Amino acid sequence: MRRGRGRAPARRNGGVREWVYAVLTMLFTRTKTQMIAPEDALPGRDSPIPTSETHYVLGTPIKPPFPEGVQTAVFAMGCFWGAERMFWEAPGVYTTAVGYAGGITPNPTYEEVCSGRTGHTEAVLVAFDPEKTSYEELLKVFWEGHDPTQGMRQGNDVGTQYRSAAYYADDAQREAIEASQAMFSERLRGAGYGDVTTEVAATGPFYYAEDYHQQYLAKNPNGYCGVGGTGVSCPVGLGAK
Repeated sequence: MRRGRGRAPARRNGGVREWVYAVLTMLFTRTKTQMIAPEDALPGRDSPIPTSETHYVLGTPIKPPFPEGVQTAVFAMGCFWGAERMFWEAPGVYTTAVGYAGGITPNPTYEEVCSGRTGHTEAVLVAFDPEKTSYEELLKVFWEGHDPTQGMRQGNDVGTQYRSAAYYADDAQREAIEASQAMFSERLRGAGYGDVTTEVAATGPFYYAEDYHQQYLAKNPNGYCGVGGTGVSCPVGLGAK
């Protein structure tokens, strides 16, 4: 009888603990997926975070000035380690770099971005030669390389820093993003996916990430890659339907 009376409170306490854990998890997740208000963002710093100068794989500079004719694009598609590899492996790409974009805090650190208090997303800067590839081809890599319907997450990675985004440098890039998004959205709906949640905005400051993040999966071939596509192909080009 004494053992019986001793077990019942344990079950009740266990239930309370599970309830508290569930509530805290829900609140924490909700906080991580809400954009920070500008007045609540971290102050950052005036000086850039030290990082490498040369691409570990391609051997090219990762910072401008780039050679004449080379154009740039900025994409965000979840964890930037795997995203960057997709682009440095793409034909016609001169160089790539990972960093933080779309937010408020100047020159943030990785830890600050992960706190959700900078407004930034993990992003990839892609410098490409338009005579060897096109912006539309890079958009194909972008759309097919992740799931743009997941809001403030990508797979198991949850938070505003993992949101999908395409930042345009000019009207031509904006129009290309919007056109490809419309075509890909139709393909996704046909495959049973929801609405595309990708942020489309003008390119703002791109803050380079720390050296150990640059070309991370080349330096750590067995490293984590949380990026995965939907298996849906994205039509590109003027004749695409």
